[in-house]
Amino acid sequence: MSKLKKMPKFKSEKEEAEFWSNHDSAEYIDYSKAKRVIFPNLKPSTRTISIRLPESLFEHLKALANKKDVPYQSLLKMLLAEKVEEELRAAR
Repeated sequence: MSKLKKMPKFKSEKEEAEFWSNHDSAEYIDYSKAKRVIFPNLKPSTRTISIRLPESLFEHLKALANKKDVPYQSLLKMLLAEKVEEELRAAR
């Protein structure tokens, strides 16, 4: 491997982002020495949405969540994720 370039010092994240958008990091970092790491406390990004549900569906969701002893929003996310995964598998 050729000699790596010296990593520049950045004054801000914006400056760093601009730099990396125009430069290849392989010229600055020896990836053959990289080690795999796990970040157990990272949470996936989420987006707040607004959804209109029929009142009866919402009440059934809350009752089911109560029965399972989980918050209704968590149950809704679990059910939605399961159904989306099922649909994606069926589409293959």
